[in-house]
Amino acid sequence: MTFDGIIDLFRKLVDVLLVWMVLYYILKSLRKNVKMVLLFKGILFILALKLVGYFFNLVTINFLIDYVIEWGPLALIIIFQPEIRNVLEQLGRSQLLGRHKVLTVDEREKVVYEIVNAVEYLKRMRIGALIVLERDNSLNDYIEKSKKIYGDISSDLLISIFFPNNPLHDGGVIIQGDKITSAGAVFPTSDNLRISKRLGTRHRAALGISEETDCISLIVSEETGRLSIAIDGELNYNLTLDEFKLMILEELRPKKEVIVEEDEEEVTEDESIESN
Repeated sequence: MTFDGIIDLFRKLVDVLLVWMVLYYILKSLRKNVKMVLLFKGILFILALKLVGYFFNLVTINFLIDYVIEWGPLALIIIFQPEIRNVLEQLGRSQLLGRHKVLTVDEREKVVYEIVNAVEYLKRMRIGALIVLERDNSLNDYIEKSKKIYGDISSDLLISIFFPNNPLHDGGVIIQGDKITSAGAVFPTSDNLRISKRLGTRHRAALGISEETDCISLIVSEETGRLSIAIDGELNYNLTLDEFKLMILEELRPKKEVIVEEDEEEVTEDESIESN
């Protein structure tokens, strides 16, 4: 293969990769946004009408559908401008170099230990709380609008922040790595129609920020003391303390660590076979 042929092949691979990236983000947005799902269904309905009109030679339908297809993209940009802006903002918040800080096993266990201790107390005393753990998507936009703390994570500090009559009680806490970065953060509330009307603003805010980023949102209900976790636009409601702890540990586990563990298990199995 000539050098020009290699360059041409590389160009085609890059072209296909970019197309798949665009499709990935579109499908990801469709999965999390109710309005985008309805839009997608509407487009499929229009295409189905177009096929029916073409097959049966329906002149009026074909004329109307052609008119909609011609001016539809402009109308969609105007109508769904907020959704398009949210997608672009989500791309801008992505950190290409990974999460704020990759925790070691000991650091991860300490973070979860302090959070669970605080949550256990808040649950028992029926004190509402919203704790957001940053992962790959940056939360700096929300940190800038909240009260900066930059303190070592501890259960006492978390409890004091959410204690009643504290000025920061109603907002959310943002944790980056093993540090409490800020408190009193305000997050966008979800407009998902599937959410139960019994759930309050705290649960909707937790779900809303999980729809826009890949964070882990932890909620303690003020009315019932129930524990919930919102991840990727899905709300895991009324968890036990053990389920709560295990889910946080699993979600904070780096993907690379799993691969290393699998490799180590394979090496151990090979050594045992050789010894036998």
